[in-house]
Amino acid sequence: MVRPGDEFRVECREWTDAQIGNNDSANDVRDVDLSVTHVLSGPIGVDGAEPGDLLVVDILDLGPVPQQVGGAPGQGWGYTGVFAKANGGGFLTDYFPDAYKAIWDFHGQIATSRHLPGVRYTGITHPGLFGTAPSADLLASWNRREQALIDTDPQRVPPLGLPPLAENAISGTASGEVAQRIASEGARTVPARENGGNHDIKNFTRGARVFYPVHVKDAKLSGGDLHFSQGDGEITFCGAIEMGGYIDFHVDLIKGGMEKYGVTTNPIFMPGNVEPRYSEFLSFIGISVDHDTDTNYYLDATVAYRRACLNAVEYLKKWGYTGEQAYLLLGSAPIEGRVSGIVDIPNACCSLYLPTAIFDFDVRPTMEGPVKKERGQCAVTS
Repeated sequence: MVRPGDEFRVECREWTDAQIGNNDSANDVRDVDLSVTHVLSGPIGVDGAEPGDLLVVDILDLGPVPQQVGGAPGQGWGYTGVFAKANGGGFLTDYFPDAYKAIWDFHGQIATSRHLPGVRYTGITHPGLFGTAPSADLLASWNRREQALIDTDPQRVPPLGLPPLAENAISGTASGEVAQRIASEGARTVPARENGGNHDIKNFTRGARVFYPVHVKDAKLSGGDLHFSQGDGEITFCGAIEMGGYIDFHVDLIKGGMEKYGVTTNPIFMPGNVEPRYSEFLSFIGISVDHDTDTNYYLDATVAYRRACLNAVEYLKKWGYTGEQAYLLLGSAPIEGRVSGIVDIPNACCSLYLPTAIFDFDVRPTMEGPVKKERGQCAVTS
């Protein structure tokens, strides 16, 4: 328990509970047991919080495990993974169906990778996942509507959603029938929902202030899934630089804040004020056309952003990166993803802004053409 006005530190394990190792094989990404994720810290009760309030959460500081080097992500290193289509998938899983991995070494605020040579950038450290506890009615609504979506195509790979799973369910101090009910009804933590959850917003960093809806007594704040860096969309599913570490919070309450400010379905937040200052970008455009099948979609921003990502991948391949390396780079680097147009029927337009300063060579187009070099390979599966 904490009180409004308190400041406190939360220590977090990496989201898979350190199933991924600092090595040159992606077998651990291919074989990761997703039934144990996310591993979260909490719940933290806030004294006096009641349903209908807004929980004000300030991120004071966060980072990898301080002053440690070791075998767990966050101890001086982190990783980015492309999850196999049969186990997790990702935004471009139909183009990259196998598992891949890049290990990143931390040098203060800078990340470099032996698996992605020629790239060096400042991370926007942030938590992927924090949120308040749902009420019983809200939890039932999640399970009902997500199961209805799954039922539209129950055999899809990857699946349309993840229903409650008793295997490896974490029930805290509960036992007996209560623990069994938690295991059978508890929602998986993969998506963001009305309580916050797995938003994966890269600007949710130091200096950010979040206003969470309170659905139960004491609010019960939980979270984890810390990231050293991430691009907008976290497109590989494990697209951030994943790590364990710490996060320092300040909390307060706005009594009756949900009604006062109309915050009923999702949190609102003020972005952090600490981020690298990249001033020049190479931007890639995508429209809602699947060029592989020559199919037009009506104002589909998801299709448009996917095409922008694929266009960026093809461009980076001209400089010697493999497609897998480019995919890992776009998931982890501080790219900006934007919905640029969703009114000009039939094509939505999305754009991807890639900072040029993260490369140790001039990545811009010139009359001389790209200089293609041998740039190694990311970690692959055996």
